Amino acid sequence: MPEKKKFNIEYEIKSSPRILYGFLSEPNGLTQWFADDVSVRDHVYTFTWDDEEQKAKLLLTKENKLVRFKWVDDDPACYFEMEILQDELTNDVALSITDFATEETMNERKLIWDNQVEYLISVLGA
Repeated sequence: MPEKKKFNIEYEIKSSPRILYGFLSEPNGLTQWFADDVSVRDHVYTFTWDDEEQKAKLLLTKENKLVRFKWVDDDPACYFEMEILQDELTNDVALSITDFATEETMNERKLIWDNQVEYLISVLGA
């Protein structure tokens, strides 16, 4: 199995960390931009796209800062994380995505994130 490599992408987002955090951590927030449907039970989130389910365990959460998930059927070392960064001087907010992909799927994964985050920005009206 090809090795997955960690990658990071950052997006500027005009939103308060508190509002943005709801879209990253709450099922109804995630449903608006990340997946068609999201449910949660015992820290396991079920994401649905086109009637296909994928489960992810919530590994780490810091209020208004960060959410880290791990796909249940993925490599144990891999996870995906959405971190809210705020510049102390300008108060500009950015969303930092950390994810893992193989060399072959890297560009595709980045494109998926680009599209999802673009959708998130339109939902936020930012």
